[in-house]
Amino acid sequence: MTVVVLAPNWLGDAVMALPAIRDVRRHFPGETLAVAARPSVSELFRAVPGVDRIAVLRSAQDIASLQASVGLLLPNSFGSALTLKRAGVKERWGYRADWRGLLLTRAVRRPRRKVHVGEYYSYLVRELGVETGPLTPQIDVPARARESAAALLVDRGWRPGQALVAIAPGAAFGHAKRWPSKRFAELSTQLRQDNGAACVIIGRAEDRDATNDVDGINLVGHTDLLMLMGVLSHCRALVANDSGALHLAAALGVPVVGIYGPTDERYSHPLAAVEGADDRTRTLAEPVFCRPCFLADCPIDHRCMKRISTGRVLDNVRPFLQETHE
Repeated sequence: MTVVVLAPNWLGDAVMALPAIRDVRRHFPGETLAVAARPSVSELFRAVPGVDRIAVLRSAQDIASLQASVGLLLPNSFGSALTLKRAGVKERWGYRADWRGLLLTRAVRRPRRKVHVGEYYSYLVRELGVETGPLTPQIDVPARARESAAALLVDRGWRPGQALVAIAPGAAFGHAKRWPSKRFAELSTQLRQDNGAACVIIGRAEDRDATNDVDGINLVGHTDLLMLMGVLSHCRALVANDSGALHLAAALGVPVVGIYGPTDERYSHPLAAVEGADDRTRTLAEPVFCRPCFLADCPIDHRCMKRISTGRVLDNVRPFLQETHE
């Protein structure tokens, strides 16, 4: 039997769903576990233990080729449930949401109170009878990706053994989630001048406008997801807005400093790779009256982000630079 999990559409959500996917793997020990994911996140699952097959999801036919008997829907959309039905998956499990109840063979009511995104996925599988474990994602970076990333970084000027800090100035869904690029520029300068660290700037091609002022090894738009994992595996820390890179790095065990503005860190803080390692996943936010607003663009003065100083971020990054790094 094949069990297919339809993955969330965004990288950060996909990472936060990994504990639930691990629980499903454990629940079906002798079966084939497949993950169907959008092209932008499908490479993630090549580094996830226990995933037997990956379908890059563009249409129902991509799922139909798996010949799955059971389908677990992590997205809440009507369209995702319809895709499973059209693919001929007999058992379709998921949250009763977006008017899709009749398309599901097992429907779960959503939690009555707001919970962390990772717990939201774990709650779903638990209500379906799957025993759940800790909210600790696991990603194993392939050795080839680590080696290729090291070669790329050295070619761009990094010296192995030099403290390397990743900076991700971009974020999807508008500019409100972005700490000002000039602050990221100040941060990279201070890390280089005061701490002797090298900075590597990462992100999607769409993030280039947020990186113009930031000095360092600029890999924005030049890495696929596996190469990005390789780059992060060589970093002492990552500084990022609430973005997919933040959640990916934390899942890899890299210390992270997340800068939150319009979104709510209580429900989307990064999950640590090891239980009890929450001190390595720091979130910074400013208690202004208007947050969290969840708006794509700030209608006033962006105070939630602008009031987070460069010095405050530096104070949270520096302790990680003293750690030994293999």
